[in-house]
Amino acid sequence: MAAARPPAMSDVAALAGVSHQTVSRVLNNHPSVRPETRARVLEAISTLGYRRNVAARTLVTRRSGTVGVITSGSALFGPTSTFIAVEHAARERGLFVSVATVLELTEETVRLALEHFMSQGVDGAVVIAAQDDAIAAVRSFDAPVPVVVVGPRDLPPGSVHAVAVDHYLGARLATRHLIGLGHRRIAHLAGPQDWIEGRERVRGWRDELGEAGLPVPDPIPGSWDAGRGYDVGRVLVAGDLPDAVFAANDQLALGLLHAFTEAGVRVPEQVSLVGFDDIAGSAHFSPPLTTVRQEFEALGRSCLRMLHAAIAGEPVGAEVIEPHLVVRASTAPPASRAPAATPA
Repeated sequence: MAAARPPAMSDVAALAGVSHQTVSRVLNNHPSVRPETRARVLEAISTLGYRRNVAARTLVTRRSGTVGVITSGSALFGPTSTFIAVEHAARERGLFVSVATVLELTEETVRLALEHFMSQGVDGAVVIAAQDDAIAAVRSFDAPVPVVVVGPRDLPPGSVHAVAVDHYLGARLATRHLIGLGHRRIAHLAGPQDWIEGRERVRGWRDELGEAGLPVPDPIPGSWDAGRGYDVGRVLVAGDLPDAVFAANDQLALGLLHAFTEAGVRVPEQVSLVGFDDIAGSAHFSPPLTTVRQEFEALGRSCLRMLHAAIAGEPVGAEVIEPHLVVRASTAPPASRAPAATPA
């Protein structure tokens, strides 16, 4: 006895009392379908146990419905949050995501990952890469499909498109906040300078100080981890403590807080502190951390919107996502540091 065939889209349409085209629109999250019709189609899909035949659709449309995403194996907040946002935005559009996680984003690893995706027949690729070598690799790769790079703000016109958070603006917002509170000696604990984020945050801090006519010291070399923040904090408390510190990310700020607390230096009474990222838990640091929030959901949606337009052959320009300052208790005016008056 022959096995029963799997349910087809026509079966779903018949059960739901709609057209084949309506079922297709529901499967592709088309906005023109009425909610009650969508619910009826979804119920028919569930009842029949219908599964979309990806191979058949690929033959008809010559598209796989798959997007390749290259990311590092790092647990750093920014790249991880960006990947989650991109993956979520892809699912909203009914696309599958094929992921290549590489330990280091070098020219060689990025090139091999892109070649792997091209052999899979992906419709496009997203590369989460803020390091110079990775960006150079993407630009030198002759991809037959559109590629979106998350990190650089500007790339020459071509098949590679750029989406970025405005780290320069974020750094200016953080520094402007400290200046507005009345601080005049504002240090910056920098991120790695082979990362776009690290360089742009230094540049924003430096330009904001310069435009305010304030001294611009050399940035303090850093990394992205709390251990480096702690080491720098110990050096600062043993020397000439600045009025305020703008840390290139929240992990560095956490390390600074640890060193300051350990040495009995009070934040913000003796030194104000600003971070960058608004990581989960930064509102519960002691004190809660003033920081710059990256809008990762907007970043993910922008990546997929740009990729979708490029796949459709529409003109695509670079997109920049603005961050926002989140003010909490780790910053205060210098006047609050004045010692209490001694009773007569």
